[in-house]
Amino acid sequence: MTVINTNGAALRAMAATQRSSHELGEAMARLSTGQRINTAKDDAAGLAISSAMTAQIRGMSQGIRNAMDGVSLVQTADGVLGEVSNMIQRVRELAVQAGSGTYSANDRAALQLEVTALATQIEQTMRNASFNGVALFNNNAPIYDRDNTLVDASITLNIQAGPNVDDTIPVAIPPIATHYIRDDIGYYWSSGYNARLTPPQPYDPSTNNVRSHLVTFDDYMAGGRIAGADIDRADIGRIVYERPGDQWYDPNGATYNSGYSFDDYLKRREFALPDELNVTNRYRTDNTLKRADELLGTVARVRGQLGATGNRLESAVSTLTSGSTNLSEARSRIADTDYSEETVKLARAQILSQASTAMLSQANRSQQDVLKLLGQ
Repeated sequence: MTVINTNGAALRAMAATQRSSHELGEAMARLSTGQRINTAKDDAAGLAISSAMTAQIRGMSQGIRNAMDGVSLVQTADGVLGEVSNMIQRVRELAVQAGSGTYSANDRAALQLEVTALATQIEQTMRNASFNGVALFNNNAPIYDRDNTLVDASITLNIQAGPNVDDTIPVAIPPIATHYIRDDIGYYWSSGYNARLTPPQPYDPSTNNVRSHLVTFDDYMAGGRIAGADIDRADIGRIVYERPGDQWYDPNGATYNSGYSFDDYLKRREFALPDELNVTNRYRTDNTLKRADELLGTVARVRGQLGATGNRLESAVSTLTSGSTNLSEARSRIADTDYSEETVKLARAQILSQASTAMLSQANRSQQDVLKLLGQ
C-alpha cells in the first residue's frame, strides 16, 4: 500500500529517535552528576531509602564532631583539676611543715601567706574554669538550702553523639567543695539562735588555779566569748586563759541565746577554702591536713570519672566512624552511578540515536517514489 499522508516507517523511526534521545540524556545526566537517582522517577523506592540513609550519615558525621568536642571538654576539665591537685599538694606540704614544733608563730604566719594565696587561686581556678562559655565546676558545693537540705550541685552535660534522639552521652562532673558547712550544734527559735554554753566564768586572779582553753570551731559556732567579746575566726585554735566573761561550747551546758539571726548563723557556718586552709596554729594545721586529704581524694575521683567518660566518648567516635563508613557504602550501591554500566548505555544510546536519525531520513526520502507513479 502506497500512501502520502501517513508515513509509517518515518513515524516508527521518529519514535525510535525519541527513545534513544531519552536514554542518551539519562545516561549523560547520570555520568555528569555521579548519581544514579537524579529525580524521583528514576527510582522512587531507592530515593526514599537513600534519603533516609543520608540523614543518618549526616547525623553520624555531626555526632562525631560533637563527641570530639566532648573529649576536648573532658580534657580541659582534667587539665584544670591536674593543676588544682598540684596546688593542694603544695598546701599539704606546707601544712606538714607548719605542724613541726620547731617553727615559731612568725614562721607559721609566713607559711600562711602562701597557703592563703594557693587557696584563693584554687577557688578562682574552679570558679572560672569553662569550655566555650560552659562552666565546668560548681565550686560552691555542698550547697544547703534554708531547710538544711543538701542540694545536688553536679554539672551534667549531654553530648549528642549520634543521629538519633537517644544517642546521648552524659558528662557528669561531681561537685568539688571549696566551701564547707559546719555541723549545726544549736537550734533556732524566733528570738534567735540558741546553743549550749558554759556560764560566764568567774575567777579569782589571786589564786593560781587559772585554767587554759583551746578555742575550737564549736566554740565559734556556738557564739562563745573570750572575756565577753565574740569569738572571731582568727581566734580558732588559740590557747587562751580564763578571764571574766568567758563562755565556751558545752554540749551539756546551759542554753544561751547568741543573738544571731538565722541568716547570720548560716554565714557563720560557711567556711570558704581560705578560711579552712590555715596553718597559723597546730589545731588549724590538723584541720588543714584533713581538708587537703579530702580534696585530693575528691579531685582524684572526679578525674577518674572524667577519664572514663573521655574513653567512652572516644569509643563512640570510633563506632560512629565505622557506622558512617558502612552506611555510606550501602547508600552508594543504591544511589551512585555505576560508570562501567552507564558508559555502555551511553555508547548504545549514541549509536541508536544516529541510526534512528539515518532511518528517519531514509523513510522520508522513500515517499518521493510516489512521484514516479504520477509520471514525474
